[in-house]
Amino acid sequence: MSEIEQKIKKISLFTLDFDGVFTDNRVFIDENGKETVVCDRSDSLGLKMLREKRPDVTVIVISKETSKVVKARCDKLKITCYTGIDDKLTTFQKIITDMKLEPAHVAYMGNDVNDLECMTYAGIGVAVADSDPKVLAIADYITRKNGGRGAIREFIDIVLS
Repeated sequence: MSEIEQKIKKISLFTLDFDGVFTDNRVFIDENGKETVVCDRSDSLGLKMLREKRPDVTVIVISKETSKVVKARCDKLKITCYTGIDDKLTTFQKIITDMKLEPAHVAYMGNDVNDLECMTYAGIGVAVADSDPKVLAIADYITRKNGGRGAIREFIDIVLS
């Protein structure tokens, strides 16, 4: 097992962006303006397994979007979510401080340039395979799978291994 995989196994907080991580970064809009997205059920099962096998790991979502889709999905998965966050880093740092954690025990999974600061601040910056090149360049770990296609589950499998 690599050094980064050993660090991953020791996390206490797993923070994720939503669009591009839970989803493939696409949004579908019907004629009434209702937004829908596609999420991967293996990611959902992985999050359930993480909650059951590692209750010491807190999972949260920080999203710039204010979409009801994000809140509904997080509610179903029993994940605390912060939506409509323009300054993700400040929110992320406050959460870490409030939880009395060191950044070294925190992973942040993102996919786009608005995740760069949080990924850099976290002890483990995780990029999904189809992330923006700037995100891939600074990531400590890059999943083999794309966002919305099992990347979350892939990471959780390492945490639980």
